[in-house]
Amino acid sequence: MNEPLPLLVLTELFLPTKGGTAVWFAEVYRRLGGKEIHIVTADVSGAEEVDAAHPNTIHRLSLKRIPWLKPESLVMYWRFFARSLRLSLRHRFKAVHAGRVLPEGLIAWLVARMMHIPVVIYAHGEEITTWRQPGKFKAMRFVYRHADHVVANSDFTRSELIKLGVDPARIVLISPGVDADRFRPDLPCDDLRAQLGLKEGQRLILSVGRLSRRKGFDMVIRSLPELLKLNSDVHYALIGIGEDRDYLADLAREVGVSDRVHLLGHVRLDDLPRWYNACAVFAMPNREIGGDTEGFGMVFLEAAACGKPSVAGRAGGTGAAVVEGQTGLRVDGAYLEAVVAAIHVLLGPAGASMGAAGRQRVSTTFTWESVANQTRGVAV
Repeated sequence: MNEPLPLLVLTELFLPTKGGTAVWFAEVYRRLGGKEIHIVTADVSGAEEVDAAHPNTIHRLSLKRIPWLKPESLVMYWRFFARSLRLSLRHRFKAVHAGRVLPEGLIAWLVARMMHIPVVIYAHGEEITTWRQPGKFKAMRFVYRHADHVVANSDFTRSELIKLGVDPARIVLISPGVDADRFRPDLPCDDLRAQLGLKEGQRLILSVGRLSRRKGFDMVIRSLPELLKLNSDVHYALIGIGEDRDYLADLAREVGVSDRVHLLGHVRLDDLPRWYNACAVFAMPNREIGGDTEGFGMVFLEAAACGKPSVAGRAGGTGAAVVEGQTGLRVDGAYLEAVVAAIHVLLGPAGASMGAAGRQRVSTTFTWESVANQTRGVAV
């Protein structure tokens, strides 16, 4: 039996906030311990219900930026620091963990050094390639270089950390996981297909994620006319919100497939695994835009857990989530022909075998229990 592991965890992103990082921390730290693990995070709508059911001790703060303040995140940093220091003086934590390098990592490093305990900081990839403001970049590099351990979510992220001058011996490679009991094949989904008006024999392509240009959802929409020419009777469902919603809706009308594109926004959490079951292929052919790229892609694991093959972009760290030719296909997301060809292949017999291989890989390598055990090894 594992002994208690008193930890202070700082993460702005935590359930019920949407996104892979929020899920990651909620799932891992509940498996590492109970009330002795204290999580300081943002106060958001729906937090009370999540906190009541979560085994860790959750502390909520108002972490909104103040636009007229320079820097606008000053109050947020102060609140993080004040609460973290107060908790550290009250409890005998063995280490401080930070969900991101900024703002959490800088505060975690400062508190850890004051309390003479180790600090562990997570790196996700896209922050390293996109944060180029001189002050922010300098702070990021300093924090990563001075952390006791940095958790990289993929080989891509690890290589970017090394480019920053982080000691390779301090980098630990731990990819995120998935709840393979919740996300599984053979869940009922006929009602979801009926919501979209899908007829028998029509195939569904699914995407899940923030509606951001680099995710490549626009390329999936552009692929639909070409897939129809190849006799693939397909519809496309997109789950998520973001700045590109109007652009994607306009694009669907422009290329003449608005009747086949379904922008679903948020869906019920209980329905998300069923949506994966409703599709034939999961697609997120991401590409790098202005240094912004995909660090890993937890949605690929969710799709694989449900037995579905994925089309991923080659940019960033998606190779850790999608094994080329085994659990899906990775393409240059900037080229329409490549996206069309990959989706077309996975709509055929190869897709079913790759989906089964993906489910097997997730079940043996990417369960949250496995991720928690790896994290325990570097927790302090």
